Formats: sequence, structure tokens, C-alpha cells
Amino acid sequence: MFSAPGNNSLALAAPRPGMELGNVQQHPNQTLGFGPGGKQRSSSLEAPIMLLTGHQSAVYCMKFNPAGTVIASGSHDKDIFLWYVHGDCKNYMVLRGHKNAILDLQWTSDGTQIISASPDKTLRVWDVETGKQVKKMAEHSSFVNSCCPSRKWPPLVVSGSDDGTAKLWDLRQRGAIQTLPDKYQITAVSFSEAADKVFTGGLDNDVKWWDLRKNEVTENLKGHQDMITGMQLSPDGSYLLTNAMDNELKIWDLRPYAPENRNIKTLTGHQHNFEKTLLKCSWSPDNRKVTAGSADHMVYIWDTTSRRILYKLPGHNGSVNETAFHPTEPIIGSCGSDKQIYLGEL
Repeated sequence: MFSAPGNNSLALAAPRPGMELGNVQQHPNQTLGFGPGGKQRSSSLEAPIMLLTGHQSAVYCMKFNPAGTVIASGSHDKDIFLWYVHGDCKNYMVLRGHKNAILDLQWTSDGTQIISASPDKTLRVWDVETGKQVKKMAEHSSFVNSCCPSRKWPPLVVSGSDDGTAKLWDLRQRGAIQTLPDKYQITAVSFSEAADKVFTGGLDNDVKWWDLRKNEVTENLKGHQDMITGMQLSPDGSYLLTNAMDNELKIWDLRPYAPENRNIKTLTGHQHNFEKTLLKCSWSPDNRKVTAGSADHMVYIWDTTSRRILYKLPGHNGSVNETAFHPTEPIIGSCGSDKQIYLGEL
């Protein structure tokens, strides 16, 4: 599955027995420290490619925890699965409570909780030690498409909904503490590094930059020609990455003295299609690469400096809905409408 463009993809062996809710497949030519053909391994994965199965329907989102030891995945089957990254990638816990699909999920910065968003009009907070739901936020009047926790204290969360609002939540309090009203459905949200600003994207193709102290939009970032489906702040907090149905990823410069046109890079190659799934996008920990899934069943990875596609990775049998870099190792994770999750060594 995971190979540089032009290379043959790896074949996968039959599933190994002994898994619990999820199964895993690994490459048969596995030797300690070396991959197929005796090539030196670059990560601590048990095999160069791991395939995690167990969800009963399309998997819309997946994220590594901050330590890189656990993956959380959310599916149309209404379940959130927790998987170990190492060993045989066992699915060791299921979080249940949502009444509809899981469209987005995020780890809090300390890795102790998961926030999830669903068309059941709620956001929920889960304790990952116990698997228990610790908070339910139910003030949206339509689908909740996206959520994002603040990187720093206090513990804030922003959510975006088809009801045309983004809501700000303090996890220590009951109810939303602020509502940001828009005319259109909001499909993607993000905090700024200092959590004093919020970015929203949606049906009108624009990225809106909200000042939370003024409760108003201070900038409209224009450039996308179709609905925005995903966004993520860069690890250093200086740039915003957005994905849209115009088949473009855009990088926006958020720094104070940025040029008037903040869209400094546009990356292309991946595809959206008639399914209109909210395809996500994400940064590598060193800011040098970005990744996005694609409706053509491929995982795309770009170099942010040259804008070149570094990898175009096959393996999925359906739309790839989210891709994510491991926080410390050269590992890419992906999940798709084929109900499968892959972990692959780069």
C-alpha cells in the first residue's frame, strides 16, 4: 500500500487470528528491524503496513493521541474505537453513546480526553482511561460537523454546525459560552495558537477569521471555489491549512505582517467527488509536509516548500476521509469509506 509514486504497492497477508473487536493484517516478509527485501525499517510499527479492521461502516475520522501510542477512530457505525499503535494494533476500547455517525474527533492536548462531533446535534467528551462519556454538549440545532480543542489552557472547544453557528465551549462550565453566527452551514473549525481567534469554513467557500473578544469576523480569507471540508492549524501556529471541494489544499499565512493575500500556497492532485464527504487535511509535526485523503482511494502527501506530491499511496477501496501523521515517527495513518484504517511506514 504505502510506497513512493511509481513503486509497486505491497501485498497484504491474511488477517491474523486473536484480535478482539478489530483485526489487523501485516506484511508476511517481516523481520525485526527490516522490511520486505531486507530494507531497513524506519518506525516502531510491528510491520511496515498495518491494516486495522473492525468498524461496521465508513470511517470518517482518525487521530493519533499526542504521545503517538493510541489511535482514535470515528465511524458511521456511531462508535469510536481506540487502538494501540504498537504491537498488533489491538482495538482495546469502544466508546458508545452517539445516536448518529461520528463526523469528527479530536484529542485534548494532554491526551486524557477525546471530543467528538456528530449529526445527532451533539458534541461529547470522553475519558480515555475509563471509556466513559464525561460531558454532552447539545445546544446545536443541526448536524455538528467539526470540533477543535484549544492547544493551551483554559480547556476550550469550538464546534461548527449545519445550523450556521460556531459555538465556543469551556469544558469546566455548562452550556456554550459564546456563539458565532454565520449565514451558511459551517463544516470546519479551528482555533488560533493562543485560542483568542477562531477560523471557520463552510458552504460559502470562505475562511472566516473571528476575533473572540469582539465576537465578529475581522478577516475573510477568499480563494476556494467550493465548500471547505477540513482545516488544521500548523504545529507552529503560523499557518492554516484548508481542504475544499474545488480539489485544492490552501496554506494561509496567519502571521501579523503577512501579505494582504494570505493564501501563499495552493496544492493540488487529490480529488473530491459526488459523495461530498468532508475530507480532512493535516500537517506533519515539522511543518514540512501536509496530507489529505482523496475520493480516488489514495493518500496524498505534499512537500510544503516545493508543493510537489511526495507520496500517492494506494490500498484503500473507498474514499480516504482522513489522513494523519504520527507525532514523532515517520508513520502515516488513514481511514476510509471502505471501513478500514491503515498505518504505514514512510
